Amino acid sequence: MQILKGTPVSPGIVIGEAFVLDIEEYRMPRRAVPPEQIEEEVSRFEAAAAKVGSDLQADIAHIQAFLPDENLADIFAGHLSIMKDLAPQIVHSVREYRFTPEHAVSKKVRMIVKQLTSREDPTGFTTRLVADFTDVEKRLLRTLFGQRGAAPSGANLKSVIFARDLTPSQTIRLDRSKVLGFVTELGGRTSHTAILARAQGIPAVVGIANVTRDLSGGDTVIVDGSKGLVIVEPDEETLKKYRAIERNFISFEKRTADEMRSQPSETRDGIAVALLANIEMPEEAAHAREYGAGGIGLFRTEFLMFDPRNPAGEKEHFDAYRKVITAMEGRPITLRALDIGADKMVDDSAQQEKNPFLGCRGIRYLLERMDLFRTQLRAVLRASAFGKLRLMFPMVSTLDEIKQARAIIQDVRDELDREGSAYDAELPVGIMIEVPSAAIAADLLCAEADFLSIGTNDLVQYVMAVDRMNEKISALYQPANPAVLRLLRQVLEAGQRAERPVSMCGEMSGDPLFTALLLGLGLRSFSTVPSAIPEVKKVLRSVTISEARQMAQEALAFPDAHQVVEYLTERTKRIIPELF
Repeated sequence: MQILKGTPVSPGIVIGEAFVLDIEEYRMPRRAVPPEQIEEEVSRFEAAAAKVGSDLQADIAHIQAFLPDENLADIFAGHLSIMKDLAPQIVHSVREYRFTPEHAVSKKVRMIVKQLTSREDPTGFTTRLVADFTDVEKRLLRTLFGQRGAAPSGANLKSVIFARDLTPSQTIRLDRSKVLGFVTELGGRTSHTAILARAQGIPAVVGIANVTRDLSGGDTVIVDGSKGLVIVEPDEETLKKYRAIERNFISFEKRTADEMRSQPSETRDGIAVALLANIEMPEEAAHAREYGAGGIGLFRTEFLMFDPRNPAGEKEHFDAYRKVITAMEGRPITLRALDIGADKMVDDSAQQEKNPFLGCRGIRYLLERMDLFRTQLRAVLRASAFGKLRLMFPMVSTLDEIKQARAIIQDVRDELDREGSAYDAELPVGIMIEVPSAAIAADLLCAEADFLSIGTNDLVQYVMAVDRMNEKISALYQPANPAVLRLLRQVLEAGQRAERPVSMCGEMSGDPLFTALLLGLGLRSFSTVPSAIPEVKKVLRSVTISEARQMAQEALAFPDAHQVVEYLTERTKRIIPELF
């Protein structure tokens, strides 16, 4: 049994098989081979090893014939030697431990790679040797799975996904019905993987170095997304303990959701507070409604652009927006214009920027890609005729950007008028508050923005000068830092003075620890992942506005984030002890 510690980013307990996305092309079959099939499996492996050996010999002959002076044949000769050394060890694992050949290959190579990478490597020899072992592993697995006729990446059962990192495009393409949990080597609480996991109620842990190197596909794993623990090959006692914890957690989540679903979203003294949902895909709208969302506070639209070869056209945009409008049955929907750039690219342009997080992203990208911008605006305006739609622009940093965007909207309206297309002429147009310049000058931006939405994921990152994807400095990513809290208060006060609605759609708004504090600062519209709505509502319904204001005032008096968190934890624990 091995216990690994990372950063908890999505609560819950799951127990299942590991699927190593960075290594595997196929799902590892279950390990226990029936005794009567052991020799059959040995024969199957020996046939696969013979096929790989024959292929390597052919590669060597080909290189010797066409590139005789390059010594490249030595590489494949080394692979052949590795394969011959591995073969008897694999056979032993199949016979002794009843592993399937696929699992035995992966297990043995992972163990060797782990041993090799634990040494210093000043010459680079170990790094090359690791690559050689991995290459042989893939050859053997391809051949073994080819014998079975298995489909690539075809996980037929639910798995825990292990990866070095998951890009937004990878994450969005995963079959979520077959994912039990996520574990990655990179990332933080506000990484895209973490946000998606919380949105779907999928337990997740990030920031575990070398985790894809240290385990094999098919290993039994426990993921504790509440504590940030991953347990590999747990013993029976640990399995029994966590199965009980898993049942209790699911029961608590269900009780809270059932209890809160039909309750009004208001404070204990009757002040109404909007509780909205963040969604990534149209299909999630129904999920949001099940959790009692009063609307959609953030509809991310980047899923429409993850295939750069076939960017979505106006019809695809329009159909997606209509689908959400229909699903929400008259509830308000705030749609965010394409937030492309940094970690969400549709082409390789980010690789040409030295610092893409400070580069051409959000509204900056849209103003350069007028083809994408106008296509989306046409679809949004046309869809606005069918429901309560609002549009907001991401990464706004200057007043001029809003003016330019509004001018383009007007031009698209004129175009639709000439075509006779219907749209909401009063469509509210707002902005995300994600960068310090927008937060500090929020009162000025209100002159052109109909509403503000605070995106704390990026705002905290930029205020603290901390890359939120970098696990090495994740401790400095502090939503409770006094500088962040003061800036939030400033934005909320600016909106109030200008009579502009202000909501929050960052991850901070879905953390029950911050609910009363934000309420006390003046926030009256929270937008979060659907699964967080019941707990946030439970806190809202347990405090009065005066109590929340007192908490905010006292929290703002502390000089550092750790003291703020300790204070909020103690106060929230008094209000809702079962949350802790």
